[in-house]
Amino acid sequence: MAPSVEELGVLLHVADNVVVASGDLEEGTAAGGVTVRRAVPRGHKVAVAPVATGEPVRKYNQIIGFATEPIEPGDHVHTHNVEFKAFERDYAVGADVTETPMVAEAERATFQGIVRPDGRVATRNYLGILTSVNCSATAAKMIADQFRRPGLLDEFPNVDGVVALTHGTGCGMASDGEGLAVLQRTLTGYAEHPNFAGFLLLGLGCEVNQISGVADEWNLHPGTPVRTMTIQEQGGTAATVRAGVEALRAMLPPADEVSRTTVPASELVLGLNCGGSDAYSGITANPALGAAVDLLVCHGGTAVLGETPEIYGAEHLLTRRAVSREVADRLVERIKWWERYTADNHGSMDNNPSPGNKAGGLTTILEKSLGAVAKGGTTNLTGVYGYAERVTAKGFTFMDTPGYDPVSVTGIVAGGATVMCFTTGRGSVLGCKPTPSLKLATNTEMYERMSGDMDLDCGVILGGGASVQEVGERLFQLILETASGRKTLSEELGFGQEEFVPWQLGAVM
Repeated sequence: MAPSVEELGVLLHVADNVVVASGDLEEGTAAGGVTVRRAVPRGHKVAVAPVATGEPVRKYNQIIGFATEPIEPGDHVHTHNVEFKAFERDYAVGADVTETPMVAEAERATFQGIVRPDGRVATRNYLGILTSVNCSATAAKMIADQFRRPGLLDEFPNVDGVVALTHGTGCGMASDGEGLAVLQRTLTGYAEHPNFAGFLLLGLGCEVNQISGVADEWNLHPGTPVRTMTIQEQGGTAATVRAGVEALRAMLPPADEVSRTTVPASELVLGLNCGGSDAYSGITANPALGAAVDLLVCHGGTAVLGETPEIYGAEHLLTRRAVSREVADRLVERIKWWERYTADNHGSMDNNPSPGNKAGGLTTILEKSLGAVAKGGTTNLTGVYGYAERVTAKGFTFMDTPGYDPVSVTGIVAGGATVMCFTTGRGSVLGCKPTPSLKLATNTEMYERMSGDMDLDCGVILGGGASVQEVGERLFQLILETASGRKTLSEELGFGQEEFVPWQLGAVM
């Protein structure tokens, strides 16, 4: 049998005019009537059909860019001969909506969760220190550091730790408007997060983001231990640290009085994010995560996809799955907002991909987005939420977040995610306390090189060692184990405190 172009790389659809190189291709390598005209790195694209200037380059049977010069079979296809241009997308609202094959309640998967008094289900049991302003960040970290001393938490084995979540804003901003509203909504999402058994809210005292304005709207169970204080009222940093440690010590005994019990997977809220992507992201880890999402949805659970700039150009694939015109319109409205936002700031939606993404073979935001939406699986889109809004719909949902990973993940956790799955091809090491974060490697080479950070090798799909569905099923089980208390590698390493980064909108004054 004559060699096909798939010996050069991965052909994702018969209508595509490029393949993704599965290894480094030397000049002169030939297969399927195509001869590589110049060396092509692994993960990059090779043309398998001619593309005239101005004509679309297609991958996944979708447009990923337009040729800036004639492209011949065997050419390396990348930023030197492909450009991003806006084009009309057919939103076809609801065209792909189907009935989700739900698993019978009696047969649904379960995990060992922590049921709070108000019925919310946690996957972790932390005490937190939230800060109203950057001016109280150092004191908050000093307090948390006291609880890292050996032996201090030994008497409280059911408490996962004490974490300080600090940020760079809270003052130098308008006293009303979008910027303050987003910050307060984010802090509220963490205060109400089931993975916190109790917390201290710490301020300076004179900031714009006053503690009273933050805490007054919280919807907490009456038994939740909460303390608020300011450095100015306590009489300085040293006095604040002493008072903060004392307040949290008092919370430890009630926080420790929890046990894990069997709960259905329908209680899980799974966050979906990617960072340090490469060309294999949309072939291995993202589709595998999508397969796991489909399983979770069929078991009654919830998944939250974010990073609006990284679905740009692929949003029409999501509107086709929207359960209503309202859901689709809200997604499109956020896309339009981002177009205005980037234009107002003299940018372009194609400023994403990052240099690392491009080195990994991703050429335009259109290509990156088509791979990114694969994380959301195939079920219906049931809801679209603003940044850090509480996610209430079951099934597959979307949250408007930036593409910058710490900011995006912060919003998704504020929305209620109790487990996070994070795909990466270049090697991201992000954590997101109080929620555990699973790292999914898109390629085996990086997985082996960064084995101390990666929880699952999805690169076996590329090598034919397992199918997308098989890896998705493994991942679904790993998600359940993680929700039951199994520590992720980022948790073992202590990640997740510094990565709390609320989206800062509005003028800094």
